[in-house]
Amino acid sequence: MFRRHLPLWTVLVASGISGCADSVPDNSPNDEQTASASRPPRTPSPAEDRAVFRFDPLPEPESQRTFQGQGPRFHESAAELGLDHTYQNGATGQLFMVESIGGGVGWLDADADGFPDVYGVQGGRPAGTIDSRPTDRLFRNVGGRFVDVTDSAGLDERGYGQGVAVGDCNGDGFDDVYVTNVGDNTLYCNNGDGTFSETTQSAGVQDPRWSSTAAWADLNGDAFPELYVCNYLKYDPYDPFPCEKNGLPALCHPRQIDAWPDELFLNRGDGTFETAAQQLGTFGPGNKGLGVAIAHFNDDDLPDIYVCNDTTANFLFLNTGDGFREAALDLGVALNASGDAEASMGVAAGDYDGDGHIDLYLTHFTNESNTLYRNIGVGGFRDVTGSVGLHALTMPRLGFGVVMRDFNGDGQQDIFTANGHIDHNNADGDGFEQPAQLLTVQDERWFDVTETAGAYFAERRVARGVATADFDQDGDWDVLTANQNAPAALLVNESERGHWLKLRLVGVASERRGIGARLSLTFGETTQSIQLTGGTSFASTHQPVVIVGLPDAQLSGTVTIQWAGGAEQILRDVRPDQSLIIVEERRAFTDPASVQ
Repeated sequence: MFRRHLPLWTVLVASGISGCADSVPDNSPNDEQTASASRPPRTPSPAEDRAVFRFDPLPEPESQRTFQGQGPRFHESAAELGLDHTYQNGATGQLFMVESIGGGVGWLDADADGFPDVYGVQGGRPAGTIDSRPTDRLFRNVGGRFVDVTDSAGLDERGYGQGVAVGDCNGDGFDDVYVTNVGDNTLYCNNGDGTFSETTQSAGVQDPRWSSTAAWADLNGDAFPELYVCNYLKYDPYDPFPCEKNGLPALCHPRQIDAWPDELFLNRGDGTFETAAQQLGTFGPGNKGLGVAIAHFNDDDLPDIYVCNDTTANFLFLNTGDGFREAALDLGVALNASGDAEASMGVAAGDYDGDGHIDLYLTHFTNESNTLYRNIGVGGFRDVTGSVGLHALTMPRLGFGVVMRDFNGDGQQDIFTANGHIDHNNADGDGFEQPAQLLTVQDERWFDVTETAGAYFAERRVARGVATADFDQDGDWDVLTANQNAPAALLVNESERGHWLKLRLVGVASERRGIGARLSLTFGETTQSIQLTGGTSFASTHQPVVIVGLPDAQLSGTVTIQWAGGAEQILRDVRPDQSLIIVEERRAFTDPASVQ
């Protein structure tokens, strides 16, 4: 069905209907997009304060049950493994709003050796000159240790960085890097020899706005990934909008600043792009985008886009084949169960209840609690935060980056959240610096297992981006977290686990990195459904692999892959406890990087 609509997309590109690639959409002001330059400073009314949001009316279940089992465990090892990166937000007491959210990290295979490398975004002084800012950093993974190769890779990115999105924009098999900034974003094309060339203008993906998170995924089935860019607020650090609280200068509230619209860059297939958000319908009034997840949310074989907005209703753009239809309110993921828009920052996607549908977990401000939306299939989503025990666990935290993974291979999903406040002068909840949180699910109820997860979880940070990878090739998920004005953390997974399976997909007729593929794994009496999603977390990029725990695995099982291009591939007699590379419609073989 999807490919029948492909010519319409092709016509859109060929006709140039979306205008010049370097243009910004002309958006007429609406109720939430009026010019802010002439408005005097003001303080949010009580109804606008973040702490007044109502909570899920469903009560926390009365239960004396405690978590039975061993939760995941990690050891923080960044310094000993040579990963020395600190995101500097450049705060000097001037309370620039852009200082509050930056700090993304990304895993990529820059040299195609099978070992995931690290890209760390940098900030610096928001209103400083380009030359005065530090550059982003690239660390090569050399057998599980890291070496800074920024200079030799030809990278010199000095924008005021927010996040990083890794994708293969031209289908050549080498990972490319898109950096979101406050101001002009940047695309670095991988030359295939460990070096990169800056190709932003020639590719047509420049964006001069304040961008936060971006994601790559093939949205029209032509095997070339599109680029979705979340844009945030019309805030200029060189001419900042003055804000105050209780008569004193303060960090601006998102409701005091008008929104920038997001952008969708449609891939022409030749390394260049067209702006297409307005023409294809990935556009909504007053959006303040901070997080994005691209996945099959309604199981119709077309990838959809979910966008987290800060203090405004979230978006769910359903892919119709001809474009997109915004349906978040209809399907129950625009607002929480109380009907309130929340301060949505990061998003995790996964099947926590094992019903084959992708669920969503969103991080929010203190006193809002994070929100779990259960995907109930044709009926959309339901906010089940209170009924599964998550309200009280997350109320005092201000969350950003978040991932849903099975970290200890027990067949159950876990959630890792990076926390940290945005305002040193007005921090509430767990304070300005906050500890990370680790949750695990058992019998569809969530438990906090942070205290047993390792020494790192007793420390406090202002943490932002979170990205996962199996950097040491041992078949489990490790976690990389970016912290503001403190060293990044590399959490090596040391969990006790059972059987496992790791898969890396290589698309041929589909997108090269396998994003958009859906997998069904049956071992014994258990079947697990997994998707390779685009985006998720906050301002960061995961290694695009599938790792599943197989606690009750028999000698072998069956893996079924529904590729993004439409082909189905079935692998039988797959043994557990191995890392495989699966080439679309061809063969599977042992990942050479896993043989040590």
